[in-house]
Amino acid sequence: MYKIIIFDVDGTILDTERAVLHSLQAVLAEEGLTYDLDELRFVLGITGAAAVAQLNVLDEERILDKWIEREASFIDEVEVFDGIHKVLHAIPESGVVTSKNSLEMDKGFYPFGIHDHFEAIVCASDTENHKPHPDPLLKSLELLEREPHEVIYIGDSSYDMKCAHAAGVHFGLALWGAKSTEGFEAAEYVFEKPEDILAYVIK
Repeated sequence: MYKIIIFDVDGTILDTERAVLHSLQAVLAEEGLTYDLDELRFVLGITGAAAVAQLNVLDEERILDKWIEREASFIDEVEVFDGIHKVLHAIPESGVVTSKNSLEMDKGFYPFGIHDHFEAIVCASDTENHKPHPDPLLKSLELLEREPHEVIYIGDSSYDMKCAHAAGVHFGLALWGAKSTEGFEAAEYVFEKPEDILAYVIK
């Protein structure tokens, strides 16, 4: 049983996969670079800056800025996963740890109006090191004034799981976002739907 649930955003709270991949694909096409969507899936779960650094582009900062702006125009393709609202209303305390930076949060998270549910929100702009490094989750624990054993981190990527374990926190796989348990043998829990989390919350 856990006192606090900390969530990742993309692929966990928000179904952003289509918007993330389609917007990046469009920006790269404008630069004369052709990528299939499957070739771009590596960007899911890491910071935008880290993703762009792995692409064959000359001006990474400009491409990142274009991507953030373009992704915001795809917001109609983003949805809050079914069941998330119910969970957020039911749990007593929660937080967010995400690889989105502050600008990405302003354009792609806060418009959904669910941020008031969270006692602490840590984004990529808040720590020098990012997932899978433990610093973002440790920052969240500091803000929430909680110990690692009191918390479970819910996410959909290997970066999330590695971040959790590096911080001494249990990890729950959001199967509704990850779609597969492959590579997640070390996860303490696998949740098929958001409501499954509620069985592990101290109310």
